[in-house]
Amino acid sequence: MKPTTDTCSLSPQDQYGFFSISLFVPLLLLLSPGLSNTISHWRGDEVGVKSTGLVLNFYKESCPQAEEIISQQVKLLYKRHKNTAFSWLRNIFHDCAVQSCDASLLLDSTRRSLSEKEADRSFGMRNFRYIETIKEAVERECPGVVSCSDILVLSARDGIAELGGPYIPLRTGRRDGRKSRGADLLEEYLPDHNDSISSVMDKFHALGIDTPGVVALLGAHSVGRTHCVKLVHRLYPEVDPALNPDHVPHMLKKCPDAIPDPKAVQYVRNDHGTPMKLDNNYYRNILDDKGLLLVDHDIAHDKRTRPFVKKMAKNQNYFFREFSRAITILSENNPLTGDEGEIRKRCNAVNKRH
Repeated sequence: MKPTTDTCSLSPQDQYGFFSISLFVPLLLLLSPGLSNTISHWRGDEVGVKSTGLVLNFYKESCPQAEEIISQQVKLLYKRHKNTAFSWLRNIFHDCAVQSCDASLLLDSTRRSLSEKEADRSFGMRNFRYIETIKEAVERECPGVVSCSDILVLSARDGIAELGGPYIPLRTGRRDGRKSRGADLLEEYLPDHNDSISSVMDKFHALGIDTPGVVALLGAHSVGRTHCVKLVHRLYPEVDPALNPDHVPHMLKKCPDAIPDPKAVQYVRNDHGTPMKLDNNYYRNILDDKGLLLVDHDIAHDKRTRPFVKKMAKNQNYFFREFSRAITILSENNPLTGDEGEIRKRCNAVNKRH
């Protein structure tokens, strides 16, 4: 897949509006004071329908209320459980980056195979049960019509908006895969916190995402948290000298053990300043050497990525444009369409064949 031309633009009215505080709300029903007074739109109509077989509003005839139901469920769940937004955003990375955007991530383990969501690379992922909640709401309206893979993608889209990020029109029409992929494939396709910046870029470039797109995707580290087991190598036995010394005491307070219990809920918020908001503060932090992960430090200092980091630190609209473009490419990675795959009845299990 080739990188998509940047066609994201701001209309005059967008330049004076506010971002929706609903994580995945296409209707942008809630407006939150205090958010950035711009709103970015990914204009899918200008890009044209790709050969993926996906289209905007795929369910407009078969289930006209599908996207509204999904967005309303996301809004309701986010209101009750704020951390669902981070989970839905992470879902789209972990599912779509591994061979196909087909909801294989959501499948439970079986007696024969370990599921993707229980593999080491998926450490810390949770809230899968809320995808099932959304699926049940959609099934009540249109049984057997809307795929779990589309629900995964649309919940991520609306979740991004809930966190104050851009609303990104994403195409639908995906079908669900019938197998969970092995841990070895996750290791091959998903970047790790210890990977070099070259390795991270290579993995995303293979999906058709260019360097500014990679830098923008890493901006997802603006929200959520990093578990201490992923950080202690930068703190013990000696503190990584690349870390800003003013930020180290906070990290040590949150991660006081050199060998933390992986089952304990010990973590550091990715962005100490605006931890619940998807914004460009992340880029200012990493330029100030306050990034938690090695990859955060590397993109701020590598000559291939630093210019884009600096530009995104200064211009949130630019960050949102590149982020929208990259998410769109990611969401259209090798989908199952037409007669491929199936429409699962439950997202955590394949349909029984008679």
